[in-house]
Amino acid sequence: MKFTLKDYQREAVQDALNNLRKARRMWRADADRTAFSLSAVTGSGKTVMAAATFEALFHGDDEFNFDADPGAVVIWFSDDPSLNEQTRFRLMEASDRIEHTSLVVVENTFSRPKFEAGKIYFLNTQKLGKNSLLVRGYDQADLEAKAGDLLPETRPDLRAYTIWDAIQNTIEDPDLTLYLVLDEAHRGMGKPSAASLSDKSTIVQRLINGTGSVKGIPAVWGISATADRFNKAMEGAAARIKLPAVLVDSAKVQESGLIKDTILLDFPDEAGDFDTVLVRRATDKLKECTLAWAEYAKQQEDPNPVTPLMVLQVPNTPDSNEIGRVLDTICERYPDLPPGSFAHVLGEHTTQRYGNRDVPHIEPQRVQDSPWVRVLIAKDAISTGWDCPRAEVMVSFRAASDRTHITQLLGRMVRSPLARRVPGDDRLNTVDCLLPKFDRKTVESVVKALTDGDDGSQATPGRILIKPVEVNPNPDAPQGVWDVFTSLPSQTRPQKGARPAKRLTALAHEIASDGILPDAGKKAHGEMHKALDAFLSEQGEKVAQRRAAVLTVDGKTVVADLQGKSKSLEEFHEDADMAVIDDAYRRASRIFSPDISRTYADYLARKTVTPEEDPEGFLEAILEARVTIAGLGLVSEVQDYFDREADKLAKAWLSTYGAKIKALSDDRRESYRQIVEMSSDPQDLELVKPEAKFEPTKALENGNETDLPTWKNHLLCDKERQYPAELNGWERKVLETESKRDGFKFWYRNPQQPGQSSLGIAYVEADQHKVVRPDFLFFAEHEGKLVTDLVDPHGLQYADALPKLRGIATYAENHPAAYRRVESVAEANGVLRVLNLKRPDVREAIKKATDAISIFRGSLASDYG
Repeated sequence: MKFTLKDYQREAVQDALNNLRKARRMWRADADRTAFSLSAVTGSGKTVMAAATFEALFHGDDEFNFDADPGAVVIWFSDDPSLNEQTRFRLMEASDRIEHTSLVVVENTFSRPKFEAGKIYFLNTQKLGKNSLLVRGYDQADLEAKAGDLLPETRPDLRAYTIWDAIQNTIEDPDLTLYLVLDEAHRGMGKPSAASLSDKSTIVQRLINGTGSVKGIPAVWGISATADRFNKAMEGAAARIKLPAVLVDSAKVQESGLIKDTILLDFPDEAGDFDTVLVRRATDKLKECTLAWAEYAKQQEDPNPVTPLMVLQVPNTPDSNEIGRVLDTICERYPDLPPGSFAHVLGEHTTQRYGNRDVPHIEPQRVQDSPWVRVLIAKDAISTGWDCPRAEVMVSFRAASDRTHITQLLGRMVRSPLARRVPGDDRLNTVDCLLPKFDRKTVESVVKALTDGDDGSQATPGRILIKPVEVNPNPDAPQGVWDVFTSLPSQTRPQKGARPAKRLTALAHEIASDGILPDAGKKAHGEMHKALDAFLSEQGEKVAQRRAAVLTVDGKTVVADLQGKSKSLEEFHEDADMAVIDDAYRRASRIFSPDISRTYADYLARKTVTPEEDPEGFLEAILEARVTIAGLGLVSEVQDYFDREADKLAKAWLSTYGAKIKALSDDRRESYRQIVEMSSDPQDLELVKPEAKFEPTKALENGNETDLPTWKNHLLCDKERQYPAELNGWERKVLETESKRDGFKFWYRNPQQPGQSSLGIAYVEADQHKVVRPDFLFFAEHEGKLVTDLVDPHGLQYADALPKLRGIATYAENHPAAYRRVESVAEANGVLRVLNLKRPDVREAIKKATDAISIFRGSLASDYG
């Protein structure tokens, strides 16, 4: 892969491969047909996950412990040829092991008896339609009717095979396994409640269930933002076994920074025609974000700034003159906008006349890479699967009754332009939506649909804010407070199955690329070679025994005495052949990584002979070295030892070169942040000072709008030095109490959303690694120094109360110098009680506790105040 997979992507790929392995085995052994779904929010990188899966399917992958399927054939099916082309391009962009010649668009000229192994064939609904050249002649009655004077068995256009013939022959070939991938799998499934697969089949359902003499495709994999409809259809599919669904946690996607953090909703306060007012406001937002992205690019010394896009969503029957007036308003408000900045993606694929302007058509998949398009006119969700990371502002002229069209289009505008979060600046992690036709009550329905999910779309992670205010660093807060803030350790969420060797080699690649440590890769391998040498020296006897085991195949022969009707077992020992040795070496390389195993074999071989001195002798020495590595891999202690040594070196380098890494651009620092996160243990990251953040100022319920209270002395504030926040009773009590303590200076409401300015603490619940974000940080002056207090009002009514408490307690134990106080506050016996998590006896009690409330009720807690 050209990209490093995010941890949630790696988990999804592993789960998908497990299902594909089962699907192949069940088809080969019992001719059982299977299906499963992968469901992930828009922007999570579904195509990247598919690319990694296909690489392993075709070529095998040691990291995923997956052997290649030499007979694998994939059909990638969607209902849109432009979406297929976009997917094909993204697969080429993501994969370095799938050749472009293996990505085949099935054209009307396709006429082969069957598909070829190792290839992905792109098909769409239109290609399998009744009048398509690809299927003409498949139906025998239709063939005879149209054959005319030709022999009935002769296909139209002298076509030897239809696409259905190719599918049938591929399914029936014992050396091939056909996999069907349905992109946007909720489409073509019919209504989840009413449509049964026994009804007249759609094209998609024919592929799944079969048609005529063509049997259903053996393995079906549905990919969608919401797979409910697909899953329900699969439950009704005849003789098809449903494998476990692959679900991608949207919170992890949000945490990764691949999708924007915030959606801002604007609407008019009163009834009337406010289209022009909100268009002007939207144009101002387009100008502002254009300047902000240009400034950010200049700061980062990036020659290619993001060019933001505004989307105008119009009704299905738009008024051309009305759209023309909107475009005039945009140009008046933004005179620097070039004249040719408009395009449309409407069903009419021709230039449209709006007022006195001619607006050309553009294919949806070309918008992102066409920076001349600054304002895009669209109707519904533009295109299934379409997304445009640089789309930052949307104005919808849809009526409130068209809520679903609005939420679906907004859902396609959430991908981050840089595929990462911009640290500390909410303005560049936000999408704006303006709704001139909505009022307070109908906006609530949009918020609910985005928060809870809507038909055909998953819930949108992140915040959805109505009439927010921008808050910036408090002018009264001195730099010293911010220095303390940015020194606080925030923890990463441990990654399941993280490999220290992979982390080390990734780090070596980056610090070498940035010129921080030349030849870092070679040096990393050299250090790991020394570590393995030390293990060989210490465990020489064990390694020798395991090495001998690699060279010998042990077995038993059953000896049956037919006359006496008895059986006995006799042992035999045979020398291992190259296949056995290669398999043992490959298993060991999964421990040490294929790269380090290869260079260590070369290192061991060169101890005895060099290729320059004796080429044949060097090849023999390489074989001996591979046997030694295979023997090493069979020693039970080697995995933990090797991982510790790799982790120790990575941490040493991150510490040694931390200052140089910190001086790099945001983009480069993000690469290192991802490397730090590649660990099965929580890792510390410093907080980033927030420069701009949006906070809500209104609460909206049942159509009624109320102002949120504001507070003083927050590290972020509006122009009036106030910070709007809705605090519950406990939180108000904590803020009031802490503000009255001697030396109090400032407070910080820790964001509950992931980001570099949100302090996170790792904890474990039900064997799953998660992150809790404590509510408050307080900054005070104590004995002439600035100190920090972490105070977290803790809800005991939730099942995760004790796991979170344990996580914060462990964090306090591991970071004793970072805080003056670390306290958890909760209501018990009708009063607020507090636990001092810096006390060892309190932490020990928390470790042994079976519930959280008993600790707060006990003698280790005291009344808060």
